[in-house]
Amino acid sequence: MANPLSPIEKFFDAVGKALDAPTTFVKEKLVEPNQKHYPWYHQKFRRVPTIDECYTDDAVCIYEANAQYRRDKLVDNEIVAILRDRFQSCVAYEKPDHVERCAGVLKEYEDAATNWFIKYGDLGAYHDAKSAYMKQKHRMIWERRHGPVGSGMKEKVVSE
Repeated sequence: MANPLSPIEKFFDAVGKALDAPTTFVKEKLVEPNQKHYPWYHQKFRRVPTIDECYTDDAVCIYEANAQYRRDKLVDNEIVAILRDRFQSCVAYEKPDHVERCAGVLKEYEDAATNWFIKYGDLGAYHDAKSAYMKQKHRMIWERRHGPVGSGMKEKVVSE
């Protein structure tokens, strides 16, 4: 406000400054100098306990584990997408000899896609950290009983 004209405007201006001055002082002199400033695209989240470390009745821990799971899934989706784009660009650039020259990029993409499917595949549209954890547990039990997934089932040994 430049110059309040009436006594009422002067009064409200003084009251506003009196109420705003302490909070502005604390923010500018104490809070902002002690903050770490990150660009929004480099925001760092602390790692929270995973779903297997949460108690069954701890709703806050389960919520945080699910939020962490969603963030990890978004990161893994982007990694697979970037590797797919690299492979497609390599094929477009090296077209006649792409089989030999893009083999390394294809191997990286296939490994990432396989790992993504191992963790997130076949979970359905609405899944959370608990369903992914159960999938991992079932896979480990399967591999203990039958060997690695995709290698066929072990032969049953009949002892007499």
